[in-house]
Amino acid sequence: MRHYAAYGSNLDPARMRAYCPHSPMVGVGWIEGWRLTFAGEGEMGWEGAVTTIVESPGDRVFVSLYDVHPWDAAQLDEVEGVTAGAYQKLTVRVSTLEGEFSAWVYVFDGYEGGMPTAWYLSEIANAAEKAGAPDDYVEELRRRPTRTSSPEQ
Repeated sequence: MRHYAAYGSNLDPARMRAYCPHSPMVGVGWIEGWRLTFAGEGEMGWEGAVTTIVESPGDRVFVSLYDVHPWDAAQLDEVEGVTAGAYQKLTVRVSTLEGEFSAWVYVFDGYEGGMPTAWYLSEIANAAEKAGAPDDYVEELRRRPTRTSSPEQ
């Protein structure tokens, strides 16, 4: 089994159970020296930009760490757009309270830029909250600009 570090909507444990029923969550942690951002607005028919991470000294990204069973790995690659060429897999170091682990992440295969829809950003912030991200991290996500207003506004 290999470790996968989820940082976007896959932070939601229920979503990951649906995608990868044989792959337990084994903890949470941080990818140091990277930041969460968005990319791909207007590409592949998406309404807004999608989440990705980029190297950025001094920043960090909250992640859920999963021990992915081989039966689930191909399904996850398909869902995350590796098969379609939208994302690529990179190996990063994840810092947890139990130590450091190597894990793969999905990174958008294109240029950074664009804004997410309000709905999509809300999904990411809610997923981070469900995974146990610190309150300040979740609030920073919720404050990010979007290309559409949320229904509550």
